[in-house]
Amino acid sequence: MSTIFIAYGTGEGQTAKVADHVATELAARGHEVTTRDLGEPGDVDDVDAFDAVVVGASIHVGKHQGEVVDFASEWRDVLATRPSAFFQVSLSSASTDPDRQADAARYVDEFREATGWHPDVVGGFAGAIRYSKYGFLKRFMMKRIAKDATGDTDASKDYEYTDWEDVASFVDAVDALVDREVVEETDRRMEEPRS
Repeated sequence: MSTIFIAYGTGEGQTAKVADHVATELAARGHEVTTRDLGEPGDVDDVDAFDAVVVGASIHVGKHQGEVVDFASEWRDVLATRPSAFFQVSLSSASTDPDRQADAARYVDEFREATGWHPDVVGGFAGAIRYSKYGFLKRFMMKRIAKDATGDTDASKDYEYTDWEDVASFVDAVDALVDREVVEETDRRMEEPRS
């Protein structure tokens, strides 16, 4: 069993929903998982206590949450020493338009560049539109964004675009990465000369 830390930032809750799903699935596979919404008050000071780290962020107005960028930047040296993964939630990932898909990939590249962190596994998931939670101005803006991204502009209902099979594939990749690292570490220890 490995210990896994999942740190994330969320705007309207879809990234939190994905992070919780990833945590539940990894725990079901025998890992001890701790999650943390980086938007909540308090410092994170024990990342090096975990065997692996997963970081999640959403895209709002073309940018990841500042607290997630700050976290990955601050802890990049620790993240480089253990299995690590990053997932991004965005409406660009919901679009079938190649330009929107390219935007989603560009956001990941910008995150890597801004933080200096290069995760072992990267996932990009479609997000959600929660018209019921928006005020007038945000609803108006989201309808314009949705018109281009998904076409879903009926503000009388909410839309979820997350493909949970894509999330399951991400969980599989993280689990395999963590398990492979545990096997390699065990092999290294067995090869070390005993004194």
